[in-house]
Amino acid sequence: MVKRRLSWIWVAAVAAALLVTAGWAGEEAKEERKPDVIYVPTPHEVVEVMLRLADVKKDDITYDLGCGDGRIVIAAAKKAGCKAWGYDIDPARVKESLENVKKEKVEGLVAIEQKDIFTLDLAKASVITLYLLPSLNVKLIPQLDKMKPGCRIVSHDFDMKGVKPDVLATVNSKDGTEHKVYLWTTPLRKEKTEE
Repeated sequence: MVKRRLSWIWVAAVAAALLVTAGWAGEEAKEERKPDVIYVPTPHEVVEVMLRLADVKKDDITYDLGCGDGRIVIAAAKKAGCKAWGYDIDPARVKESLENVKKEKVEGLVAIEQKDIFTLDLAKASVITLYLLPSLNVKLIPQLDKMKPGCRIVSHDFDMKGVKPDVLATVNSKDGTEHKVYLWTTPLRKEKTEE
């Protein structure tokens, strides 16, 4: 009887070990998608122009896709008093953003989430801010096309091929570098392609 009980305990222990090992292997196999771009912060003077061009107001809902350290959503909340969401796929950036939100005392207005921006529903946003590569801006077009009319999209440095900007501004940062800021309004004005 004791032998039988011990053998069942042994079988249960081995089974538990196999399940745990299988779980760990499953986690490794499910590896999270890596960021599409390296993190480079947008200079504060460029952030200011982006928010000014987008005419961010208190009743706006601002989404920053690839929020980095959270500076754009924090600035939107502090300057306009609007609600703002920052999304980033990189857990280190999300952690840094959350720390900055707390430090700047805008927790009531700003939320930060770790998400893949290409799976987001942008319907609630009235302002979208971007600092992505041109190819990634283009990849967002199907999501941006679903936004309600009058929403503003601003991009630091990079255009959106096939979509005509409403405004293109040049900003000189304090370090002497020149930056471009693009503004589009929904519905996006698609450029005619030659066939």
